[in-house]
Order: sequence, then C-alpha cells, then structure tokens
Amino acid sequence: MSIEELTGQAEAILFASGEPVALDRIAQVLGVRTAAAEKMVSALQDKYNTPESGVHLLMLGDSAQFCTNPAFIEPVRAALDLKRNTPLSQAAMEVLAVVAYNQPVTKAFVEQVRGVDCSGVVGSLVQKGLLEERGRLELPGRPLLYGTTENFLRCFQLESIDRLPPPPGEGEQQEQEEDSDDGEDDGPEQITLDV
Repeated sequence: MSIEELTGQAEAILFASGEPVALDRIAQVLGVRTAAAEKMVSALQDKYNTPESGVHLLMLGDSAQFCTNPAFIEPVRAALDLKRNTPLSQAAMEVLAVVAYNQPVTKAFVEQVRGVDCSGVVGSLVQKGLLEERGRLELPGRPLLYGTTENFLRCFQLESIDRLPPPPGEGEQQEQEEDSDDGEDDGPEQITLDV
C-alpha cells in the first residue's frame, strides 16, 4: 500500500473519531511504526493548517485531532446556532495558570498563591473539563491533587504542557543570572530606576 493511501486512511480515522486519537493507535491499525504515523500526521498538518483551511489538525501530546480553524468560529456558531461560551473570569485564568505551571497541586496551594478561597473556581474549572483530579497527597486529610486536562491543551491550542510560555519575569531573571555569572564581583548591586 502506498504512503498516500496510508495517509488517507489516517486522515479518515482522525476525521471519523471526533476525539483525539493516539499516534500509536493509528500506527497499530495501519500496520506501520509510530514514526511513520507521526510523518503522516505531520503531512496532514501541512495540508490542513493553513490560514484559509476550515479545519486544522492539532497535536495534543501523542494524540491528534481535527478541529475548526479558530478564525472561522463565528460562522460555525451562527450556522449551528451554538451559544457563545462565556469567557473565563480573571480568577479562573489565575487558577488555571497556577495549576498549569505547578501541577499537580492541591486547592490549598492555589489558595496560598492567590491569597483567596478558590473552592468555587476550582469546582467550576473541573466541571468545564479544564482541570481534573490527579489523586491525593499523602498528608493528613489526604487533600486532592489537581492538574490540567487534554481539554485544557485543546482550548489553549498547546501540543503539551511543556509548550506553555515562560511565566512573566522568568526570562528577566535568567538574563540577570547570566549577567551576574559573566563578570567578577563588582561590589554591592546598584539599582537604577526609570523615571
């Protein structure tokens, strides 16, 4: 069977699924190695992930899924009479950020970072499928651990959690550390203020 036919079969599997499909599952069904399945999916991404294409192929870790091109979401909503999802609140975005960068974490950790009660926000994010329970911490009371979901990756169009941008200020800290490692000790640090 030719590579074009196999790629077409992989395309059909992804289209029919509607859910993320693991690359090793595609490889198993088509009787090829996982590396070959990765090449097929990459070729499909080149084919579909263009600005004028109505659908895009997302990689979600070791899985792939077709989705609507975000640029065309409004006509899709209108045609299917879909209600617009209410945007996440500032509190929800903050909780997601804390969990995403530190997962798995307890609700108490999130509350300690934010300085306010987060029970309602965490519950809402679990209900929306953006956070999930990841077990329990081995401490008295065995508090629940939370982490982000595959749905979180899909919503933020991330291949994996490793693709998150660095937290604000982290890049500046690294530059300062590199600068301090370069030279000799110049004595006390001088601080300049932009006025």
